[in-house]
Amino acid sequence: MPGTYDPELNTIYWGTSNPAPDFDGGPRPGDDLYTDCVLALDPDTGKLKWYFQFTPHDLFDYDATETPVLVDASYQGQPRKLLVEANRNGYFYVLDRTNGHFLSAFPFVEKLNWAKGIDAQGRPIRTGVQPTAEGARTCPGFSGATNWYSPSYNPSTRLFYFLAEENCNLFFLKPEEFAEGKTYYSTGARHSPGDHAQKILLAYGLESDKPLWRFPQVGSGHSAGGTMTTAGGLLFFGDDAQSFEAVDAQTGTPLWHFNTGQGMHASPMSYAVNGKQYVAIAAGSDIFSFGLP
Repeated sequence: MPGTYDPELNTIYWGTSNPAPDFDGGPRPGDDLYTDCVLALDPDTGKLKWYFQFTPHDLFDYDATETPVLVDASYQGQPRKLLVEANRNGYFYVLDRTNGHFLSAFPFVEKLNWAKGIDAQGRPIRTGVQPTAEGARTCPGFSGATNWYSPSYNPSTRLFYFLAEENCNLFFLKPEEFAEGKTYYSTGARHSPGDHAQKILLAYGLESDKPLWRFPQVGSGHSAGGTMTTAGGLLFFGDDAQSFEAVDAQTGTPLWHFNTGQGMHASPMSYAVNGKQYVAIAAGSDIFSFGLP
């Protein structure tokens, strides 16, 4: 996934994937740097300025390629240059993007059992849950608590918006030898009986450990449409029932929707022609565009 650029600091913030084999930590002891990280890079030289690792020694495919959002705002009473990320591992992180200093993290899904919190240094406090030969129920599941669908931040509402997924899977371990040219997974994840995936649109303040509002989805849990918020106080997103939808960015009240009849794997965009604003989204093999009043 593409990173995020700060022209003032001349820094690129880039997320990295998980280590291999996915579910077996034996062949890769330690934290497995620099996997599951956000890297702050000098774009002119490629030099690493700092890094922050969300999930050291990842056993669950919790890659950190979710979009890092750059926010300039007052935080804990002083102006800060922040990096905000809802991570696939189920925690919402706030970092100082000038130096990578960890500021806070809190869970944004209820189904989360691989860790019981984040310590003062930003490291997860693990519960001991890990893949087994018999299968261990792990939350979030293989698709993560969020994924590549884009989040957004509105400076007017001071809220961060993203789609979260409540899900669990059984994670299995079957150690295997590495072979060149062969997928190196050491087995994988399967459906957890009694667990059903559900997506929820969430709105968080930067200093709140609870969402200001929640907008549960009613679809199958397989869409991947992202979010886009506007200066006019709207929040557009691809919902989980194949509809392009708009809600009030401050309250989450539904305002409008259009059923595309197709799954969405893209984020909305906005553009203007001759002074008139439009919003658009790709769904299936089509692009839908709508004019705003």
